Parts: sequence; structure tokens; C-alpha cells
Amino acid sequence: MQAIKSAFIYGFLLWLIPFLASVVIFPLKKTDAAFYQSSLGVISIIVLVILTVHYFKKTQGNLKEGIFLGLIFLLISLFFDFFFFIWGPIKMPLVAYIKEIGIGYLVYPVITIGFGYLLSHQKGQS
Repeated sequence: MQAIKSAFIYGFLLWLIPFLASVVIFPLKKTDAAFYQSSLGVISIIVLVILTVHYFKKTQGNLKEGIFLGLIFLLISLFFDFFFFIWGPIKMPLVAYIKEIGIGYLVYPVITIGFGYLLSHQKGQS
């Protein structure tokens, strides 16, 4: 876990950038909800991949780092969402939040672990 500070900064950016994008494209939610959700998913994945690549350039780039980074990204996103969507101004029911937003965050550790696994095997590590 060489770059803990970077992981937390990138985790915040991974939450913030799609959140800001969601605000910008929010009118789409009323006119085309499916396109809105799909667009946010694509934006999130793009940001995730960019930040993961940048993070691994600074670290050993192995499976343990991938697990660590994925869990940090997941927990930070859930943490900040809690204050906006569950407890905060939106007050979304927990089940609705999980179905509409929260479940999508599971892709974060899947991708970071995949990167870490691949990097481990490129270096001959297991």
C-alpha cells in the first residue's frame, strides 16, 4: 500500500467527477432515464480506468494494490453518497439507492483487481 494518500485523493475524484457530470446532464433523467444512467456509467468507468492507470504508475502494481485500491474507491463512493442520497438532502430510501446507484460501484473493485492481477502476472508475481 505505497500510495495511500493518492488512493484517497483518486477515490474522491472518482466520486466527484461523475457526481458533477450527473448534475450537468440531470435534465436527461426526466426525458431519457435509461440514457442518463448509461451515460453516467460510461463516465464513471472512463474516470475509473484513467485514475487506476495513473495510480498503478506510482505503485508496485500488483494484486494486493488492486484489492486495496478497489476497496478504497468503493468505500469512498459509498461514504460520500451516504451524505447526499441517504442522510443528506435527497433522502433516498436505502433499497432504492442500492438498486439505482450503489450496486454500480461494485465494478470499481472488479476493475482495479483485474488491473492488479494482470500486473502481478506480467511481473511473474502471484
